Amino acid sequence: MRTRLVAASGILLLALAGCAATPEPPAGQADESVGDGHGEIAGAHELAEPALHLTTVDAEGDVHHLDLLDEDTEVIAEIEPIDDLVSDGRYLFGIRDGSVTVIDSGVWTWSHVDHFHYYEAPSRVIGDIEGSGLARVVPGETGTGILFDDEAVLIDTPSLADGGIVEHFRTPVEPHTGLVVPLVDGAVVTEPDADGIAQTLRVVDAEGIAGESVPCANATGTITTVVGVVIGCADGAALSVAGDPSDWERIAYPESAAPPATDFAGRKGRPSVAALAGTNGAWLLDTRDRGWTFQDLGEEIVRVAAVGDDADRMLALTATGSVLVLAEGEIVARTEPLVEESLADADLAAGVTFVVDQNRVYLNGPAEHTMWEIDPADGARIARTFETTTAPEHLSGTGR
Repeated sequence: MRTRLVAASGILLLALAGCAATPEPPAGQADESVGDGHGEIAGAHELAEPALHLTTVDAEGDVHHLDLLDEDTEVIAEIEPIDDLVSDGRYLFGIRDGSVTVIDSGVWTWSHVDHFHYYEAPSRVIGDIEGSGLARVVPGETGTGILFDDEAVLIDTPSLADGGIVEHFRTPVEPHTGLVVPLVDGAVVTEPDADGIAQTLRVVDAEGIAGESVPCANATGTITTVVGVVIGCADGAALSVAGDPSDWERIAYPESAAPPATDFAGRKGRPSVAALAGTNGAWLLDTRDRGWTFQDLGEEIVRVAAVGDDADRMLALTATGSVLVLAEGEIVARTEPLVEESLADADLAAGVTFVVDQNRVYLNGPAEHTMWEIDPADGARIARTFETTTAPEHLSGTGR
């Protein structure tokens, strides 16, 4: 996240002056003077800079919070063990067979278009959402989509700030591997064909009423960029501009297409995202320019993520555990193998992931009991190494 104050713009300075941070209230007292229009909630206080943390969950279900400023670590929750972890930068969704546990990390960033506000509040476990099977969870600003084996659920994201889980809808679906993707109003729910393959995106409003359909063969993978909501399809990507349920565009693959993207990763709030393309390649999707770029890396890759900077840097994790940095299509840096032991264990490998910030990238090694802070703009330099007392099996960035 970044804030730029342009001295030459008197209008901008006047606008920002109206959003100047107010003095911090006494402990335990909310700063009511900021008002509802600035992302404040009762019990929170505003900070001068983002409270960036790495949040990890170990095999026992202990949720660890590492403060990247002072490097202090605390356990903010103890939950049942999970199989997967998803986050929107504030809320954490611990996924296991039959339920999803929702945790408020207590740190977040709120965008005010041309600048940001940063907040901190007590962390807490909000509660569980139950259903059949291992859910797919897609967080969004207005809603969070959850697809269980036989139900599509949309919960109200703002209500989580009050400690409540409010369901907009819970509707039956045919079992399939799909998605419930939140939009500004309601969501899209994938619909399968007779073989159980997602082929259509059905727009559903916040009351659960089905509307128009959007073709999307083999729908899989989604991410939200500064431009809109992206969903991967066999022939490219479906883009809901600004998350508008009625404004869809198709971003087709180039004619010499490689295997389609099945997942997306990148820095929050940027237009470019990356996705694996088969075993040796990667896609870079620029949602602002509506274009794909394919890169053949010449070796097996298991993770990719877009940095979203001026050099169009992209990260790739090789099957041998090294981190590659690509800039303008070329490999410009490579680390030594960092997570080779973790990737050799199929159960641990599933949780190894990148967290991308403006200037740093983070990687977790469960088997190594280590997390690394990497500078992609400085030859993949290891800036800091964090040793952990338990295995960081699942990793998310919070405070963003």
